[in-house]
Amino acid sequence: MKHLTRFALLTLALFSQLFVPWQSFAADHNDPNSVNSIFSDIKINPADLYDLFGWPSDDTAGGEKVIVALTFAAVPVAGTLDPDFLYRIRIAPTPRNSPNLDEDTSLDVMLKYFDAVKDKYARLNPSDIRVTVDKAGHATITFANLPGGDFSKTIDTNTVVPVTAPDGSVVKVYIGGRDDAFFNDLPGFFRSINYAPEYYHVPHDKPELRELKIPMTLLELEGNTLFNFDPAHPDYGYDQSTKRDLPQGPLTWNGNRFAKDKDGNYRFVYSGKDAQAGKNINAVILEMPVKLLTRTPDTDRIINAWGESWVMKASHKVDTIPDDRPPLPGPFWFRHPWILPLLVIIIAGVLLYFGLRSLLPKAAAADAAQPKRPVKWWPILETGLGLILLLLGFYAGSVLSSIASKKPALTLTPAELGEQLSHYKLIDTDGLPFADAALNEREDNRQLGADNFWLAPHFVTRLAHLGWGFGPSISALGLKTSFDHSNSPVSVYKVYSNAEILDAFTRAKKVVFQRLNMPDNKWNKKGLPIPLKRPIEIFIPNVCAIDMDTTGTWPFGRRPEDQVATRFLSLFLDMSAQINGKPYNVDTLGDQALWDSAPIVPKTPPNPLKNDKEFLDHFPYLADPWPQTPEYGYGAK
Repeated sequence: MKHLTRFALLTLALFSQLFVPWQSFAADHNDPNSVNSIFSDIKINPADLYDLFGWPSDDTAGGEKVIVALTFAAVPVAGTLDPDFLYRIRIAPTPRNSPNLDEDTSLDVMLKYFDAVKDKYARLNPSDIRVTVDKAGHATITFANLPGGDFSKTIDTNTVVPVTAPDGSVVKVYIGGRDDAFFNDLPGFFRSINYAPEYYHVPHDKPELRELKIPMTLLELEGNTLFNFDPAHPDYGYDQSTKRDLPQGPLTWNGNRFAKDKDGNYRFVYSGKDAQAGKNINAVILEMPVKLLTRTPDTDRIINAWGESWVMKASHKVDTIPDDRPPLPGPFWFRHPWILPLLVIIIAGVLLYFGLRSLLPKAAAADAAQPKRPVKWWPILETGLGLILLLLGFYAGSVLSSIASKKPALTLTPAELGEQLSHYKLIDTDGLPFADAALNEREDNRQLGADNFWLAPHFVTRLAHLGWGFGPSISALGLKTSFDHSNSPVSVYKVYSNAEILDAFTRAKKVVFQRLNMPDNKWNKKGLPIPLKRPIEIFIPNVCAIDMDTTGTWPFGRRPEDQVATRFLSLFLDMSAQINGKPYNVDTLGDQALWDSAPIVPKTPPNPLKNDKEFLDHFPYLADPWPQTPEYGYGAK
């Protein structure tokens, strides 16, 4: 028993040390918060990515082409990029067939889907397009890990430049300032989630003062004076100079109904105004031949793309994110393959030591403190178990090390990614609109791009949290919702932990699994049997999956003219229902006729239907920048 006790204590001690974090830093809630100027103490930062667009080009002369545009804050001004920053666009073509997702909508099927996506994307080896600028304003663009070989070129900014690849393919490149292509009522969105930094002076280090403990909603809540429309200050929230100090007292809501005016109308938290009108951005815009990206363009019909921003460590421009932040998350054993085998080997050594000491008479006699003892069964078992564990430890170590040596680029540390990136640190990622702001809660350490399958349980609990707010709002307007809110007459504040995922999933099951109807068949330009998308496969992983056999409209890519914020809200509509004899679809909430007949003011779709400037019909497609360069701006991915 003495050996058993010693063995148990040693094992417990080793395991307790094994799970102590090697380093830790506070979780926070922004986009990421470290560079988002929505906070009163954060200045606009060029590391803040705004949007990623991607769609098939209509120009097919010489073969199919795909357009990818990464936009970010215009700092120092539109058309001038900061030389301390590096931008990456990752490209991974794959066949259209996705991991198996049958018609069963059970929790088990969802978890199996997440596992299948993890297995697929963790083994991708994406192409790597990097952009930096020098102090003279010249941009260097590097294409790496392409089937036809690597190449790079230094070009002028703010002009369209053709770049020729080794195989003769021509890539159109534009790096510079454009009009902000994101046309949305951002303050309305922030009102819907009761996000205090949009309206009040809230510093970034006060996470408890971000999403206040007030139900999310599309309709104003009676008595919610913190966020309801103030007719005396109609631009409150739209003009950043009007931000106020948070009032004293509890920052909660104790009502039990939606607000109505004297005519019985609800009040929309949205105004339909474009909060980004007149604002500029900087962008990297590419038009690339598909044959440059894959050797099998006939079968690789999905061009998966996502973006990243990196800042030079020596610049100290984003000090709130540590220079030595761990790599993108993965399983602990995957990142530290020798920890578990080493633990097993140490335990084996302890067993062998005490087992052999008891079995060898000379060794036992040499221990003056221990009298000679007869050999018993326990030392034999102890020695045999130690030998088995020793062999298993070395075998497991070799296997896990072999696997880890082939780990995907998504989980490599900057040092492992080469000399250039070893001098930078990752700040922001962007794939899908609203994946961060609505679903990932903008946490710095949730900027995972295609690696976001590690956040899959949170995806479900967060959707349920949103559902308790948006579902009752939709029902109050006489529409059918995909979220089961038990006929609640008003929005409810409900936060789920990962331990409550079963309850969250039961409520949000239709939100997660329903197929999203398109307004018509124009998106399917070739008339192929392409299935409609489900939210689960849209947001996991967080990449812009551009279907080359479609127009590339969201969720089959993302075109600049897509009103993605309103389409995101359509997740909470019941797509099996109809309105005016037509099934609900991703553009139903953008239909003016719906709001004309709804008991609501203002009678407007939640977001504008067009950008403040017309998009171009030719490369670089995003509109020319405005003459002025605003000092304020932020994205809402």
